[in-house]
Amino acid sequence: MIELEGLTKRFGSTTAVDDLSFQVRPGVVTGFLGPNGAGKSTTMRMMLDLDNPTSGTVRIDGKHYRELEEPLKYIGALLDAKAMHGGRSAYNNLLCLAQSNRIPASRVAEALDVVGLTAVARKKTKSFSLGMGQRLGIASALLGDPEILMFDEPVNGLDPEGIHWIRNLMKTLASQGRTIFVSSHLMSEMALTAEHLIVIGQGRLLADTSMADFIHENSRSYVRLRSPQQERLRDVLHESGFTAVESGNGTLEIDGATTEAIGELAASHQLVLHELSAQRASLEEAFMQMTAGAVEYHAHSTGEAAPPPATPPGPQWGQSYQSSKGA
Repeated sequence: MIELEGLTKRFGSTTAVDDLSFQVRPGVVTGFLGPNGAGKSTTMRMMLDLDNPTSGTVRIDGKHYRELEEPLKYIGALLDAKAMHGGRSAYNNLLCLAQSNRIPASRVAEALDVVGLTAVARKKTKSFSLGMGQRLGIASALLGDPEILMFDEPVNGLDPEGIHWIRNLMKTLASQGRTIFVSSHLMSEMALTAEHLIVIGQGRLLADTSMADFIHENSRSYVRLRSPQQERLRDVLHESGFTAVESGNGTLEIDGATTEAIGELAASHQLVLHELSAQRASLEEAFMQMTAGAVEYHAHSTGEAAPPPATPPGPQWGQSYQSSKGA
C-alpha cells in the first residue's frame, strides 16, 4: 500500500503539490488523473524519493522509500521509458538493474518474455521504437516481482495490441492483490482499466472515489427515447411527473428517470417506443466537469473569445470528497 500524508512540494514561490493525503490500496487498479500542470509527475517522483517534499510524508508498505534495502523488490515504476542506456542491449539494461538490487539474473529473461521483447533482447536500446522502449520500461518495473507498481502513461507509443495487453496485465496484477497506481491522459483507456480514481488539480486533491461514483457525481445521466406517438407520449410523461426535453430528430430526454420506469409507463398506455436507452457521460466528460476550474492552459479556436472560467459541479478548492465506501 502507498500512503501520502500532507505531501507538499514548492519550487520557489510556486506550489506544485499542496497538502496531498490519500492511500493507494492493494487489489484494485487506481487511476491518477489531473490536467497538465496538476502536479501528477511531481507527486509520483516524490513517492519514489526522486524529489524531496517540502513537507509531508510518503510510505511504501509502512516505510520511507530510502529505508527499502532492495527497492525494486518492493515497488516497480515506469516514469520515463527513455531512462535506459542506449548503448546497452535490452537484456544488459535489465541485468544491471537486477545485479544492483540482488535480483536473480533469471528474472531478466522472464521479464523480457512477459513484455514480448525476447526476440530483441540482445539489440541495443538506442534502436528501439517508442513502443519497444515503453515495453522495456514496463519490464524494468516488473523485474523485482514487486507488490507495488506505478506506471506513468504506460500506453504511450503502444499499438492497439500493446494497449490491450498492458490493460489486461494491470488488471491481472491487481487481481493478485498487488497495488497498481497508473497515471494517464487517455481517458477511454483509463475508463476500461481503473476501478478507483485519485484526481488532483493545481496540486490539490479533488476526488478520491470509485470510478462509478466519480462519473455519477460529475456527469448527467438521463433516459433517451423515441416514439411515433410523441405528442401522446409527452402528455403521459407530464401527467406522471416526468419532464421531457426534445433534443432533435424526434428524440426526448428525461433526467431523473430509469428505463424501467419509462418502459413500464409506456407499456401501460400502449405506447410504441422505437428507442429507450439509459445515457451516462463518459469518464472524459466527467473529468472535464470536475477539473474545469483547474485547467492551467485554455486553448480556443481562431478568433474565439475566451469564456469565463467554469465552476465545476464537484468540490470547490480546499474541499474534496471521499467515497462513502472509503478510499
